[in-house]
Amino acid sequence: MSPTVGDGDVVLVRFGAPPATGDVVLVRWSARPEQLSVKRAVRPEPGGWWVLGDFPEASTDSRMLGVANVIGVVRFRMWPRPGRLRVLPPGVSK
Repeated sequence: MSPTVGDGDVVLVRFGAPPATGDVVLVRWSARPEQLSVKRAVRPEPGGWWVLGDFPEASTDSRMLGVANVIGVVRFRMWPRPGRLRVLPPGVSK
């Protein structure tokens, strides 16, 4: 999810929160149930959410793995650059 969230960043997740388009979300994939990922919620789909990374050229996301189960919504980055994560409006990509 670089540049929004990088490896080693500490984030605060609200588990069970309903996602909205543009939210940064924590997801699990049916194809990779042991893997957790942080992605951008694009749209609800039957069975989950279509999610994409903010750097599509280097992201493994719904284009490869299909819809994802959203576990929670990422609300803040706690470290290394504390602050609220920016929500992108529908139809806008980084």
